[in-house]
Amino acid sequence: MSDNTLIVDGLNVSFDGQTVVHDLSFTLAPGRCVALVGESGSGKSVSARSLVGLAGGRAEVAARGLSFAGRDLLSLSERQWRSVRGKDIGFVLQDALVSLDPLRPVGKEILEVLETHRFGNRTQRQARVLELLERVGVPDVALRARQRPGQLSGGLRQRALIASALAMDPALVIADEPTTALDATVQAQILEVFQQIKARGASLLIISHDLAVVAQLADDVVVMRHGEVVEQGPMEQVLRQPTHAYTKALLAAVPAEHPRGSRLSPERASYVSPPVRQDAEVLLRAQGLGKRYLGPDGQVRQVVRDVGFELRSGRTLGIVGESGSGKTTVARIALGLLQPDAGEVHYRGQPWNLPHGGVDEKHRRPLRREISVIYQDPLSSFDPRWSVAQILDDALHVAGIDAQQRPARITRLLNQVRLPAELAERRPLQLSGGQRQRVAIARAIASEPKVIVCDEPVSALDVSVQAQVLDLLADLQDELGLAYLFISHDLGVIRHVSDDVLVMRHGEVVELAPVEQLFEQPAHEYTRRLLGSVPRLPGSGAELQVPPLDPEHEAFDLFDETRLWKIAI
Repeated sequence: MSDNTLIVDGLNVSFDGQTVVHDLSFTLAPGRCVALVGESGSGKSVSARSLVGLAGGRAEVAARGLSFAGRDLLSLSERQWRSVRGKDIGFVLQDALVSLDPLRPVGKEILEVLETHRFGNRTQRQARVLELLERVGVPDVALRARQRPGQLSGGLRQRALIASALAMDPALVIADEPTTALDATVQAQILEVFQQIKARGASLLIISHDLAVVAQLADDVVVMRHGEVVEQGPMEQVLRQPTHAYTKALLAAVPAEHPRGSRLSPERASYVSPPVRQDAEVLLRAQGLGKRYLGPDGQVRQVVRDVGFELRSGRTLGIVGESGSGKTTVARIALGLLQPDAGEVHYRGQPWNLPHGGVDEKHRRPLRREISVIYQDPLSSFDPRWSVAQILDDALHVAGIDAQQRPARITRLLNQVRLPAELAERRPLQLSGGQRQRVAIARAIASEPKVIVCDEPVSALDVSVQAQVLDLLADLQDELGLAYLFISHDLGVIRHVSDDVLVMRHGEVVELAPVEQLFEQPAHEYTRRLLGSVPRLPGSGAELQVPPLDPEHEAFDLFDETRLWKIAI
């Protein structure tokens, strides 16, 4: 074997005497990729952190053998680890917003890695920063390098984090959910970057809940559940001919493989959604929406231009597009949290949002309870000091529900989102990701809304929990007659949940069509390119097509949605 081989033999990780990873073994040779897959809590991320000495102070890490490039990783001191991390082993964390310093420009984050490991002189380091950002598909690299994480979209933040991990061209790259926040075309570009890493002889360990992404990169797959390996082998074997029931369940939960109206999770029997009446009431109507932002460079950019749509009762309108295409800006205008510079939004035939304060919040407030929202990261929108009961009680209070009725309503809400009543006294940090997202849904339906704006509501969830949440949203739509404005970069999810799909690019609508028509016969070249960028599972009949890097500007994401939502309510 080459010197740069990673050997993991019998890895065990425990916290306070409780084993969370048990007897994990695999070998990763140069130029190859191993993927760790499984649900949240299966031990994937803990295993990855153990390989770079970041399992945590309370962790007990043991193994029969744990080495890279012939060096015993278990024997390294923290000082020795600092010379290894970044230089020999690159580590891409999942949550870029938490991982990047909010007070520093992203260019300086990358520069710090180069300075720490004494890369070149000052001029060479500055040039390397721009080269790395360009390599991962960041547009306007000179401008973006000067921006802080909060001034960038989620996709741009994730790309900056990947650039930082690749700064020293490490021989081993460990990537924990590196494409979770990325849209289809940018994801394809990043997958190509990872393929290039393998091609130059480096090795890649990827942790992902996206099995289609795993299929594009991995040579070998390790399936984990509850800290143990349940299946392991070559990618083609594991994903085409799985032998373990758990692996089969993971593959069955992929939304792209199931049409709308079919169930993704085994919680309840399969169903078919009832047909929607064509004369269903138009709840939201947007016409000619436009919005401009003043960027940090002093230039005004048009981020939404002439956008229009209708959302009817009981239906789902999916909105897709690349990072910075204007999707979330349109959602904020629809919510009445952001005023358009042009165009108008009507709710049930009445003015809801007009340019330059044409409708004030006093007018909207009586109807606000009828339009709710579910965000991508519920943890950041919950008060961490509050229990689940307090979070839901606050939502019911805002909705005008009498205090004496609220305890019973809280129990009912938890039942509606399939959560046990005993979770009411837990705080958000004591819940799993799927449980937190169910609480977010319970909060959204607390006011008995007619419309829910879903902004990337399942992108941070593993495939099996995502399946349960999507099934839950479908059940609630059928039970309550809800209309969803559903924003997602995951085209498989969009196809599964939507009746109609609106495709955006650079702030404009390029296509609006019924879901099957759009996926089977896309009319616009950009839609075809977007669909061609989606990675597929083995045997699905489509191969990954990597589009060229798009040099055009992305929109600025300057508003914090949680802050705006709290202001509104």
